[in-house]
Amino acid sequence: MSRSALMRRAREARFWLFDACFPLWSEKGSGDGGLFREGLTLDHSPMPEDTTRVRVQARQTFVFAQAAMLGWKPDTAMEDVEQGVRILSGLARRPDGLTGHRIHCDGSGLADVTPDLYDLAFALYALANASMVVQDGGSVLASARALMDAAEARLKDRTNGGYAEHLPPPQIRSQNPHMHLLEAFLALHVADPEGGYLDKAAKLILLFETKFTAGPGNLLGETFKADWSEPDGDAAMVVEPGHQFEWVWLLDLYSKLSGDALHPAAGRLYSFATGTLDSAGRTLLEVKRDGSVHNGGRRTWGQTEALQAHLMMLRLTGEESFAAAACTSFDILMDEHLTPEGGWIDYIDENGKTLSQFMPASTGYHVVLAFADLIQTMEA
Repeated sequence: MSRSALMRRAREARFWLFDACFPLWSEKGSGDGGLFREGLTLDHSPMPEDTTRVRVQARQTFVFAQAAMLGWKPDTAMEDVEQGVRILSGLARRPDGLTGHRIHCDGSGLADVTPDLYDLAFALYALANASMVVQDGGSVLASARALMDAAEARLKDRTNGGYAEHLPPPQIRSQNPHMHLLEAFLALHVADPEGGYLDKAAKLILLFETKFTAGPGNLLGETFKADWSEPDGDAAMVVEPGHQFEWVWLLDLYSKLSGDALHPAAGRLYSFATGTLDSAGRTLLEVKRDGSVHNGGRRTWGQTEALQAHLMMLRLTGEESFAAAACTSFDILMDEHLTPEGGWIDYIDENGKTLSQFMPASTGYHVVLAFADLIQTMEA
């Protein structure tokens, strides 16, 4: 019964992407300067902007690469992908080959040249996905390799492991950009199997195992000291259920691509994160390691990561309970976060009040990725 219900939701996801989300962001999501907009107003209209983040250019490039893979208006999707590739390979780059942080919306160049590992990870991820749909995928992969070479030369932490989140290297380290770098490496391995990216992914898995999950309960921590040791104060005790879910399906993807057994942490993180869902099944922003609520608000992305983790467990076990959990996460998204016009209410507080002031374009990556996963899992 739950599987048939999930199939209906997979078809609904496809309908929403094709008839609402992709058209909205393709038609209104680019500015006069040829860059993807930072976001839209809550009534789905363009808003004035002077600069936009590199990560938005990357995430929107991914969105339209995924649209092309799913079969939505191939010519239109391809134009948007090619626009993104031009930006990520040109305007977004510094002279040393790294990406900067923000770009002037008129296309005149970088507004903030600070290298940011989070931005760079998404640029790599977008280029990997774009290479699979554009005609000249080889040149796109060459652009990704050049960016990776710059990261190895300028950002790699040869003492402690991982990569510097910014330059100069920060004293507070973060797992989040490394998680997305792992995601990028896995996508690049699919696109370029001889590129050595799976070896790079394995090193991040080791960092996850020895540093990110070394704290109490062996849960996923968020921030760390410069040597990846535990931070001081509340930072050591606060974790994000959404990121626990996100690592669950990333560990599964790594297992499938590497041939290694699924990392045992996947089950532990999934059990913890599901234990912190509220009574309706929503993913909360922050909890403490004992499971108590630290920030009961909720973001769209947390619900999408729960959906993907439930889908992974369904594929792994075939158990109906995971199909039912996936249905719940999908319904929360459709009922509370997504709009019929293809946008979203990104941030809701613990009392159900909307905190979002606009619709950030960057949220689309999470929704499209999760809905594509749902569609593919159910062969819809």
